[in-house]
Amino acid sequence: MLLIKEISEIEMIETDKDLEALENLSRSRDLFFNEINKIVIGQKQILEQLFIALLSNGHTLLVGVPGLAKTLIIKTFSEVLDMSFKRIQFTPDLMPSDITGTELIDLDQETGQRSFRFFKGPVFANIVLADEVNRTPPKTQAALLEAMQEHKVTSGGKTYNLDEPFFVLATQNPIEQEGTYPLPEAQLDRFMFNLKINYPTNDEEIAIVRQTTKPVNDRLSPIMTKSEINSYQSLVRRVPVADNVVEYAVKLVSATRPNSENTPNFINESISWGAGPRASQFLILGSKAKAILEGRPTPNIDDINSLAIPILRHRVLTNFNAETQGLKVEDLISQLLEKLN
Repeated sequence: MLLIKEISEIEMIETDKDLEALENLSRSRDLFFNEINKIVIGQKQILEQLFIALLSNGHTLLVGVPGLAKTLIIKTFSEVLDMSFKRIQFTPDLMPSDITGTELIDLDQETGQRSFRFFKGPVFANIVLADEVNRTPPKTQAALLEAMQEHKVTSGGKTYNLDEPFFVLATQNPIEQEGTYPLPEAQLDRFMFNLKINYPTNDEEIAIVRQTTKPVNDRLSPIMTKSEINSYQSLVRRVPVADNVVEYAVKLVSATRPNSENTPNFINESISWGAGPRASQFLILGSKAKAILEGRPTPNIDDINSLAIPILRHRVLTNFNAETQGLKVEDLISQLLEKLN
């Protein structure tokens, strides 16, 4: 009886700590948007989804035409969260060692002995911007994607851990297709979100022009430390989820797979390849993060629905039949959500 009492007291303490962390995160969220809006105008949904991806320990692919402040958003994001930031401009001649680092001969000034020393590449940062990731050959892409998956870099037989939290944001330009190396579906699957950045509204563009054509006086104040972000990522994992929410997420993902048991006819006719189990995992993790960011202790089905398109759009491949009818992946996912709800 005494042991059971001690265990229940420990669980109560952990629950109280989690509730306190939940309140702190909700306050930090408001401070985050207050700070970042000093520099970034609009794009609220994009910023929220980036925050969700960070708390879920997932990576993000941003797609948008040049000039929509993709780099500014990411750089400001890192400053507000007090994390190190590195930008890698992907080009056709970029080598894997330009990303991960390389071993060079180093001379010891005291002993005069020479030895190999590993010099870390730009991937050793908390937030890494992989700009125009589809402009470099697959071999170099694979070096980054391996680091994304393992959070480690291996060189010269030694393994080096990346600094946590580790968050990759890759960008692609949807206009320029010549001289590009599109990411294969298997590699795209490693990104939690595929976010499309749209043009600003008329009012937002007026505000952008006014802000960017006057002296810059705004200084950003960090609102979270790296250790706090790591603790919030652990908190997301501990958030409870109702069985019906998990079952709905799995049902939604399995319905994107042609010829599966519960797949609608319009999916069978328009989709050649559906989403894998990783999509279900990210739907649950993302919904957990979204819930606690909004001050709720557990996610619901609405959270799953709101994250479905950015999580599924790069995991579902349309066929020729869909292309001839002018159907986009987003259209099919929206139609699927309507059918399931």
